[in-house]
Amino acid sequence: MKFGSVATEEALGAVLAHAVPLKKGRLRKGLVLAPDDIAALLASGHSQVIVAQYEPGDLNEDDAAAQLAKAIAGKGLRLSQAATGRVNLYATGPGILQISTSSIDAMNAINPMITAATVPPFQRVSEDGMVATIKIISYAVPGKDVKAAMDAAQQALSVLPPQFLTATLIETEISEKPSAKGRQSLAGRLDRLGLTLTPRVVVPHRACALATAVRQAAGEVVFILTASATSDIADVGPEAVRQAGGEITQFGMPVDPGNLLFLGVYNKKPVIGLPGCARSPALNGADWVLERVICGAHPSPSNFAKMGVGGLLKEIPTRPKPRADI
Repeated sequence: MKFGSVATEEALGAVLAHAVPLKKGRLRKGLVLAPDDIAALLASGHSQVIVAQYEPGDLNEDDAAAQLAKAIAGKGLRLSQAATGRVNLYATGPGILQISTSSIDAMNAINPMITAATVPPFQRVSEDGMVATIKIISYAVPGKDVKAAMDAAQQALSVLPPQFLTATLIETEISEKPSAKGRQSLAGRLDRLGLTLTPRVVVPHRACALATAVRQAAGEVVFILTASATSDIADVGPEAVRQAGGEITQFGMPVDPGNLLFLGVYNKKPVIGLPGCARSPALNGADWVLERVICGAHPSPSNFAKMGVGGLLKEIPTRPKPRADI
C-alpha cells in the first residue's frame, strides 16, 4: 500500500486518508474516491489530497480483519461485522477463555499493521462479553501477510463452557454455626457459570464428620469451607477428603489472597477446599481455580506454579493482617 499526497486527478479509486471539507459538505475519511468525488474536490480547490493506494496483492482493512477473525475464532465465539478495519469477538455463552498465547504472539509479530488483542487467558466470560478484537491499522495490508497471520493463529481462541450444573458446599463449625456469608459469596460465583447449590450442609470441624459429608454430597462439584483456616496438607479438610477415599492433588497456591486453597478429587468429583477469603465476593485465588475446574480445565501443579506472576491481587479492607505495615 502506498500512502501520501497525490494530485487529485490521480486519486481515483484511492482511499481518502483524512476527511476533507468541500464547498458544500465534506468527504469522509476512508472513502474510496469515485469520479464525482474527484470533481467535487477539484471544484473546492483541492489540487492535492492525502490517500492510501492499493498495490497488487493488497487486502483492504475490512476484508483482512474479517478473514483473520474467522481464522482465530474457535468454539464458543461469534464475530461482529468488519468496520474500519476492526472485528470484535464475543462469547456465545458463559465459560473461560482458552488462548494459545504463542499463536497470538506469532500473529502479532508478522506485520505491525495486523493486531490482535485479547483478555487474559482463562478469564471468566459471560454471554455476549467481548473477549478479543482484531484491528488492521492501515487501510490495506499485503495479502501474503494476512495469510501468514491466519496460518499462525488458527483457532487460537475458544470458550470452554461449564461442565457441571450443581455443587455442594460443606461448611464446618467449631462453637457456633457459620454465617451465611460464605455460602452467599459462593452462590454468586457459581450463578455466573450457571451452577446451583444443593441444600446447606454444616458439620462439626472434625475429619470424620467432614469425610462422611464428602461421601454424601449430592452436587457434581464439592466445596469445603472450614471454620478454621486449613494450614497444612494434613489438616482437617484435606485429611477428610483422604478419609472419604479421595485424594489431594494440590495444597496451597501462589496467589494472594487465596494461598490456603486445596484441590482434590473424590469418586471422580472435583473437591475444592476454599480459603477463608472466599467468604468475600472480592476476587481471590479460589475464583481462578473454581472457574477452571467447572469448565473442565483442571489445573495441574505446573499450572498452579505459573499463577504467581500476576497473582498478587488487590488488598481487601477486611484482611486481618494487611501486607503494609501500620
